[in-house]
Amino acid sequence: MDLPFDLGRGPAAFGHRFLIGLQQSPVLGDHDKRLLSLLRPAGVVLFRANFLADAPYEEWLASHARLIADVHEYIGRDEVLICIDHEGGGVLRPPAPITPFAYAQDWPREAAGVGRAMGVELRSLGFNVNFAPVVDIHSNPANPVIGRRSFGPTPEIVVDAARAFLDAMQAEGVLGCPKHFPGHGDASVDSHYELPVIDIDEATFRARELRAFRPFSDARTRMIMTAHIVLPRIDPGVPATMSRRFLTDILRKELGFAGVVVSDDLGMKAISARLDRPETSLAIVDAACDLMCMCAYFGDTSIILRMIDHVMDGLKRKVLTEDRLAESHARVAALLADAPRYEVRPLGDRVFEEHAALAPLRPRGTPNTGHGGAAKI
Repeated sequence: MDLPFDLGRGPAAFGHRFLIGLQQSPVLGDHDKRLLSLLRPAGVVLFRANFLADAPYEEWLASHARLIADVHEYIGRDEVLICIDHEGGGVLRPPAPITPFAYAQDWPREAAGVGRAMGVELRSLGFNVNFAPVVDIHSNPANPVIGRRSFGPTPEIVVDAARAFLDAMQAEGVLGCPKHFPGHGDASVDSHYELPVIDIDEATFRARELRAFRPFSDARTRMIMTAHIVLPRIDPGVPATMSRRFLTDILRKELGFAGVVVSDDLGMKAISARLDRPETSLAIVDAACDLMCMCAYFGDTSIILRMIDHVMDGLKRKVLTEDRLAESHARVAALLADAPRYEVRPLGDRVFEEHAALAPLRPRGTPNTGHGGAAKI
């Protein structure tokens, strides 16, 4: 397989293993220009602040088209993942007239229609990856971060809706990424701010969380996102993003998932304090996490350079093996080769009118943390 990246020993040799969340600006600044050209990452992640949100549609669309073109120019490669985290409810990124669907819990029966509509709209904005659907089970009513983002309280409801959503969105050419493996629904704290510890036994985990993710280990699912959570009765003290037990033994070997594993944002407080420790980067890579997502909302994305140094040092010391890296290289290369590139283009009023009639919309005036507060992934 021809690899669309350098396998030498400079920063770009490992830069393709990252997704970089851009700085909070609709214009590509010097910080991002430097990182993109130096690392040539697999792709970028855009948030609300990357859109000219208060401008008319035609104006913000033109600004967005320039931003996407600049990303391609500075990465210097046609194959780029242009990613967004766009679920509905409080996790909506592009401004109006992009359809503001309500939280997933409000439209499980309309999930296919919403998935198709999101695919059409995101494709028109040049996106080829959306970090959705949420496959977490809403088992803890006090969960401060999942809640209404989940399709429901049982694996059956969640699987049916998430499958319909994923297949419909991908039929429109936008790759989905079920999340947050191994299951964030029972958490009692928000991983954006602290590390959740979910104290359930393995039998409960298998009957609930794993039952929901199992159907997404098939070839139709190209990506799965991890959760920064600890399940102490299964892998004590190790966040799932760093856990060989969860990502290799369970997800890859037991479930047979052969696609790309992407981390939740490493800038989140649940895990960010660990990033300066060399063992953290080594554990993430050794666990078989293929793409590391590092966004600018919570952290300094320049830490990627130190993480790459840690990995390269691990190779020299033979803590990591070339074979382990080669497996991930191949998975990322296959994803990049298959990811389409779309031109940014306007959609007509009738398209948005049809989409708005498909499922409940987010009520006007509802706080939207995806637009202003915590940049949830």
